Amino acid sequence: MAQRTACVDNAAMSAAEIDAYLATLDEPKRTTLTALRDTLAELVPDAEQCISYSMPAFRLDGKVVAGFAAFKNHLSYLPHSGHVLSQLVDETAGYTQTSGSLHFPIDTPLPRALVKQLLDVRIAEIAERGR
Repeated sequence: MAQRTACVDNAAMSAAEIDAYLATLDEPKRTTLTALRDTLAELVPDAEQCISYSMPAFRLDGKVVAGFAAFKNHLSYLPHSGHVLSQLVDETAGYTQTSGSLHFPIDTPLPRALVKQLLDVRIAEIAERGR
């Protein structure tokens, strides 16, 4: 059975794959997701950029902590956990979502403070499971 989550170990290759993904997008999706990517890279500088489930993602210590994707009418932030968004109900109240994705407009990047909260919850979740 093929592995469903594949993150390339070569950081340059992974960044190039995300560059290629972003290059396929029309504006303003490309600019908005590039801003999210830059925010993620700033907030988790030790994370590896990778492709997971055919979407751009960031992996920290072997665990995917965040991902993103473009769809026809929205963009998605993917915490790679079904529990993160339920812990930030008030903070994500203005967005549509599923248990595993936060949807946001194609022309409005997620606020840096919200991305930090999403990452903090996901990283804490991983740390708790590792105990």
